[in-house]
Amino acid sequence: MTPKDTATTPNSVMTTLLRWHHWLIAMIASLGTAWIFVLMFLICADVVGLKLFSRPLYGVVEFTEASIVPIVFLQLAGALHHGRLTRADFLFAGFARRAPGGAALLDTLFMLAGALVFAALSVQLFEQFTKAYASADYIGSKAIFTLPVWPFALLTFIGAAATAVEFAATLIRKLGETAAHGLRLPETLVVLAVAGVVVALIAFILVADPGRLVIGGLVIAVLLLLLMTGMPVALVLMLVGIGGIWLLRDNPTVAMRALKTAATGTINKFDFGVVPLFVLMGLFTDISDIGRDAYRVAAWWTRKLLGGLGIATVAANAIFAAVTGISIASAAIFSRLAVPQMVEHGYTRRFAAGTVAGTSVLGMLIPPSLLLIIYGFVAEASVGQLFVAAFIPGALLAALFCLTILLLARFAPEFVGAPEANDDLEPETLVSSARRLFPIAIMVSIVLGGIYLGWFTPTQAGAVGAFVAMIVTLARRRLTRETLWRVLQDTGQITVTVLVLVIGASVLSKALVMSSLPMQTVSYVTSAGYGFWGIVVLTLLIAIVMGMFLDSTSIIVILVPIVLPLITSLGTPVIGADVTIWFGILIIIAVEMGLLTPPFGISVFVVTATIGNGCKLGEVFAGAFPYVLTMAVLIGLIMAFPGLVTAVL
Repeated sequence: MTPKDTATTPNSVMTTLLRWHHWLIAMIASLGTAWIFVLMFLICADVVGLKLFSRPLYGVVEFTEASIVPIVFLQLAGALHHGRLTRADFLFAGFARRAPGGAALLDTLFMLAGALVFAALSVQLFEQFTKAYASADYIGSKAIFTLPVWPFALLTFIGAAATAVEFAATLIRKLGETAAHGLRLPETLVVLAVAGVVVALIAFILVADPGRLVIGGLVIAVLLLLLMTGMPVALVLMLVGIGGIWLLRDNPTVAMRALKTAATGTINKFDFGVVPLFVLMGLFTDISDIGRDAYRVAAWWTRKLLGGLGIATVAANAIFAAVTGISIASAAIFSRLAVPQMVEHGYTRRFAAGTVAGTSVLGMLIPPSLLLIIYGFVAEASVGQLFVAAFIPGALLAALFCLTILLLARFAPEFVGAPEANDDLEPETLVSSARRLFPIAIMVSIVLGGIYLGWFTPTQAGAVGAFVAMIVTLARRRLTRETLWRVLQDTGQITVTVLVLVIGASVLSKALVMSSLPMQTVSYVTSAGYGFWGIVVLTLLIAIVMGMFLDSTSIIVILVPIVLPLITSLGTPVIGADVTIWFGILIIIAVEMGLLTPPFGISVFVVTATIGNGCKLGEVFAGAFPYVLTMAVLIGLIMAFPGLVTAVL
């Protein structure tokens, strides 16, 4: 269905144009959405052909690599329109409540910056498309498999141009909101102060020419300032990176080329296909009621233990994490499953909700984990090795969570509540439990077993896992045409929010490398004698604090490129060649702690919103606090005994 144009007045003309624009970006996003589904089937067919018949589908790897960039850009305008781009709104949200006019004006400046960045990028991408078309560039090998490059370049350009237009359309809407709310002097001064600080820093660099190192420090300062204002994180990374390169090289062309290279040359690798495929697998798992079955089995077999339903939540979360890898999905599912059951059996709402929020972090540590994958990309580490290394810490964290619940039930009964007998739970036998957990066991065996045994690459494992999860969902009659399309749309939206951060981080990393800030920091810290362990502790504290305000992926792509050179240079003599893997497990635990800490722990907000019914945010934060302490204990154990991570590598 297309929009109908019945406009005769200027306002109705504008409304009709916006309706057409929204319809168009929905169609563009749908193309990217369907493309992910096609990739799943192609990669699965390649795996079957290679493993069973020794006849792979030629060109699948090349086609996947060429597809990832246009898939992301085709989805980008839709993600922006639906407000899915990540932003640190811990200050901005409060400012918007108190001064909606000022917030709309600030958003207008953000949208203007985004429109300019993506308009400039669109010009670069159009030039790339015309060059590829004129020169008849192709991917693959002649006489085996070839595909022209220009269709992929054209679709990438279309996605970038649609995003620039969406930024401009949002800008117009924000201008209208600014006019509707009006501006008061205090909020106007706040907006002018933010803009003034940025302009003053740029003017200082232009006039004083302070040197590369100082410019690198100012790049970090502007990055933090813009993050606190609530500008979308990916846009901040791109904008600050472009500005830093421009000032360092005194050449805007070099800066824009760096943006184009990051946009088209960072994620165009087969390994990045793992992101949409694992997300797709997780979302299929979500709607197939695997989480419900895991909780039902765990609740029955732990019913006699102190805090039994809490331990059941940990066990179910651990099982669910092994097939999803997304903490937020766990938090949403078990908020609906576990909290009502626990409250009904006499547990306090604080303990029930806090347990769901606290144990949901298992999804980002127990492999396969989306955050482990992102860290692997940013740190240029093996995703397979990260999965292997995370297995023991993930299992240990689940065990520590169970111990925490037992101790709370024994020594702080007023915190846990007065649980009643759990004998009213639906009985389970070994046979019925095995039947319920069989699909989970199959999926875990195929995905993790395939990676560990070397049968699949992580991307191939993601495709096979997504296909198996879809079959399970079909077999359970949970998959309709509507739910399939919703899963695919959510997959596309989550994928773009993750990978656009990787693109932005690539631009910022180029600016920091040009400034020599990371190298100089390594040299300074090494000569100053702060020590490896002091640096590790400081970095973890920074990650925990950042986790209070930013999502996990943003922290990884911002923090890791800055600190990893320092960690590896100081830590290799202490930990060994596996220091990058070891540090990755540590930093992910620290980041996940931030999801549970105020003022803006994301998992806590998800649990609170899902439960509703008067559930207070402070109650959930209080209930999750013991699990934050438990994660700190795990960090201490991994620092004291690095072999918990490195022994299996």
